Amino acid sequence: MSMDDTTPFTMTVEPVSHDLGGFTVRRAVPSPRCRMVGPFVFVDEFGPAQLNPGDAMDVRPHPHINLSTVTYLIEGAIDHRDSLGSFATIRPGAVNLMTAGSGIVHSERTPQKERETGFPLYGMQTWLALPEALEEIDPTFESIAAGDLPIVTDTGVSARVIMGKLWGEAAPTTCHAETIYADIALDAGASVPIEAEADERGVMLIGGEASVDGEPLTLYALHVLRPGMAMTLTSGSGARVMLLGGETMGRRTVWWNFVSSRSERIEQAKEDWREGRFPKVPGDEKEFIPIPEKPKTVSYP
Repeated sequence: MSMDDTTPFTMTVEPVSHDLGGFTVRRAVPSPRCRMVGPFVFVDEFGPAQLNPGDAMDVRPHPHINLSTVTYLIEGAIDHRDSLGSFATIRPGAVNLMTAGSGIVHSERTPQKERETGFPLYGMQTWLALPEALEEIDPTFESIAAGDLPIVTDTGVSARVIMGKLWGEAAPTTCHAETIYADIALDAGASVPIEAEADERGVMLIGGEASVDGEPLTLYALHVLRPGMAMTLTSGSGARVMLLGGETMGRRTVWWNFVSSRSERIEQAKEDWREGRFPKVPGDEKEFIPIPEKPKTVSYP
């Protein structure tokens, strides 16, 4: 629903939920009503869930172009492998940033130990559009440990800066465009300021109860904040909130796992994947996700 100018929100986007057999994924962006928030062109929240022994998350090798993927966990573990030969097991509080640029293939799977014992799963998967001048840069991967990301604390507040600069602290995570991204934990009665500097900002309540300037947040919905206004995030009984945004980006088209400012580039990527021209993932060469016949296309003016 759209908001009038007396509220701190310009819109509230209810996510589309998908049950993946053991855990739920909630997708707020892309949606017909919200093209992106800053460079964030894809926003998924998953969990919290408890998977049983023998269960697993297996995302087979698949390609990306012209974007960066950001994986962040609150609970659980995921093994990342990609066509650069990168391998990393992401754990809570750490961040994996994979910049696809001209093209990369990766897989994400549950580690063997967690498959045997069962495991919790709770976190965020987001994609960032690259600036047009950087869409075809060489692919890269970086994994930053939880201990290397700054944590801002105040009475009843613990906020981890995942990307960009917030509350006077800067994360070491590479930003190809101006980006803000933070995981905010609030105790009962706590509050934290939301700075006004970013062009576009959004907040997602992923646990508990919270409000912005007295307006309650809906669980798992993406609340897009009114530009240029400093605000206050408050919780009466405790909450977990993701803050994200950054600079306004130009037109992008999303087709399956491809994001680009140029429709012809997406057509080339489709053909390259069909014809097997993308590189393989070392250690995960046997499986892959075939290109779908008719995935949803979202074009943002």
